[in-house]
Amino acid sequence: MTRSVLGVIGGSGIYELPGLEKVRSKKIASPWGEPSAALRVGEIAGLPVVFLPRHDAGHRLSPSDINYRANIDVLKRAGVTDLVSLSACGSLREELAPGTFVLVDQFVDRTHRRESSFFGKGCVAHVSMAHPVSPRLRIHLAQAALAEGINVVRDGTYVCMEGPQFSSYAESMTYRALGYTVIGMTNLPEAKLAREAEICYATLAMVTDFDCWHPDHDAVTVQDIVAVLGANAEKAKRLVARLARDFPREHEPCPIGSDRALDTAIITAPRARDAKLIRKLDAVAGRVLIGKKTAAPRARASKRGPRPRR
Repeated sequence: MTRSVLGVIGGSGIYELPGLEKVRSKKIASPWGEPSAALRVGEIAGLPVVFLPRHDAGHRLSPSDINYRANIDVLKRAGVTDLVSLSACGSLREELAPGTFVLVDQFVDRTHRRESSFFGKGCVAHVSMAHPVSPRLRIHLAQAALAEGINVVRDGTYVCMEGPQFSSYAESMTYRALGYTVIGMTNLPEAKLAREAEICYATLAMVTDFDCWHPDHDAVTVQDIVAVLGANAEKAKRLVARLARDFPREHEPCPIGSDRALDTAIITAPRARDAKLIRKLDAVAGRVLIGKKTAAPRARASKRGPRPRR
């Protein structure tokens, strides 16, 4: 069995995680560049916990400037098996007022400026994103919320827009008509990269405002959001502390295979893989790539001469 290591990514308003014991700052180098910040490594009730503020202290990074690949890579290198994203979001539904927590189970990607995969030219992989959230991790979050008396909505679709601007009215109305639940700017490509890194992932989406579709909230402002962030952050920290206290000390195999996502994902033949890219994938995909041949095939001289073009 694998020991559980709980990772927590703090979104807007959550730049530290109170309750961590034996805490230390840990900088881990990544071949994918600089992560948002140094990791805060410690434990809660004996469970190893790794915290990363997504936007860095003081909210230095915009959603489009975050190095999502480096963030997920260093969390993988730190041994994280299960990752919880704490994320502020806007509501696309009348019944989901500011202060509501949503355990989303689906994502829609509307970003366009971000690197969304560790793989590419020299090593191609196609992981399944049909079910992007680890169901067991989502159940543990729901149980922790219940134990703390925090109301959560169990299902929902998170649409991730590029930002950093808020939605136009036409965009907001379109997302509502499509049946989406909440809107945010950060959980993709984060969820995709976590899947490629074989880390179980779940989002606790914390509503800070109605998106601009709402007739009484037609102009979302930072001031409106900040007013709700504090209360949401305190509840989220309580929930995470409870989650850690009750979390299984041995990692539970994911029923949808999040933690084995690369078993059937890599399509590039071993001899065609780029050695430089393979080295960068040592943490993310080392389980399936270590020991495999990565050299490019040698050119072979043909005795038959060149073939005619078709």
